[in-house]
Amino acid sequence: MQQFVKETGLVVPLDLANVDTDQIIPKQYLKSIKRTGFGVNLFDDWRYVDPGEPGMDHSTRRLNPDFVLNDARYTGSSILLARDNFGCGSSREHAPWAILEYGFKAVIAPSFADIFFNNSFKNGLLPVVLAEKDVDVLFELASGESAVEIDIDLQSQEVKGPNSFSASFEIDPFRKTCLLEGLDEIGLSLKDVDAIKAYEARRLVDAPWLFRD
Repeated sequence: MQQFVKETGLVVPLDLANVDTDQIIPKQYLKSIKRTGFGVNLFDDWRYVDPGEPGMDHSTRRLNPDFVLNDARYTGSSILLARDNFGCGSSREHAPWAILEYGFKAVIAPSFADIFFNNSFKNGLLPVVLAEKDVDVLFELASGESAVEIDIDLQSQEVKGPNSFSASFEIDPFRKTCLLEGLDEIGLSLKDVDAIKAYEARRLVDAPWLFRD
C-alpha cells in the first residue's frame, strides 16, 4: 500500500451529497477483482454521455461537458471534495480502487458512509472529515474561475488552502500510523514475519503430527 504523509494538489469540487458506490464505480465493472483498471470508469454514468461496459475502448466515448471531472480547470487534481454521506450504498471495495487509480489521494467531506470509510484506509486513500462550515469554504474557493491547490498534512492533521484557510481533522491513531507507513493488513502481518516463522518452527517440534501428510 502506498504511503500517505502529505498531499499538495488541486481540488475537484463534486458538489453532491449521498454519492453512492454505484455512482463511484457502476456494477458492471465489478466482474474484475484486480485492483487496477477502474480509474477510467470512475463516476462512469456522470462522466460519459453514452453507457459503458467492461472491455470497451473508453477513450472513444463521449464525455459529458457538464460533469466536473471533465472541466479542464481540474486536470491533474489529486483531492476530491464532496458533501455529506460520501460513499453510501453497497460495500464494494472497487470504489476506493477507482478513486485512487484516477489519481485522487484523499477525499474531503463532512461525513462518509462507514464501510467506504473503512475500505479507504485499507487501500491507502485518506478520507478527511471536516466541519460542514469548513467544507463550504473549500467549495467556495474551489469553484472559482481557477482551480485551487490545498495541502493535507496527515502528520499534523491539518488542511491548509488559499486565503489563510486552515482546518484540523481527527483520525484514529492506528489508522494514521498505517497510512504514514504504507501498511495494509498484509503489510502489518509481514512486520512480524520473523515471529511467525519462529512460531511455526516451534509448532513443528511440539506438534509434528500436524504436519504429516
